[in-house]
Amino acid sequence: QVQLVESGGGLVQPGESLTLTCLASGFNFDTTAFNWARRAPGKGLDWVAGIYGSGGDNMAYYKESVKGRFTISRDNSKNMIVLQMDRLKPEDTAVYYCGDGIRVATHQGQGTQVTVSS
Repeated sequence: QVQLVESGGGLVQPGESLTLTCLASGFNFDTTAFNWARRAPGKGLDWVAGIYGSGGDNMAYYKESVKGRFTISRDNSKNMIVLQMDRLKPEDTAVYYCGDGIRVATHQGQGTQVTVSS
């Protein structure tokens, strides 16, 4: 049984940082690609970033609007996927979801709320 559990969301001011973590279980973690997506209020699911597993040399890809501000990484020893978010903007406000796959997830977690507001 696969499971993805996100944590680390919260309320921050514009320009501040947050680190989201996702603990994955039930996957062949080292070779599985993972992604982060978000759903802003009243909008659809929006892909943010993805990272390949060892077969893809852990290459990472980003939505254009978060390039240079967000960093996706993975710790294979802890079955963890991390999204470091810097210089946050109000438009980054959303529920953030971790999923398997580089872009379109078959499985997702329950999400964690990120609110950027002054």
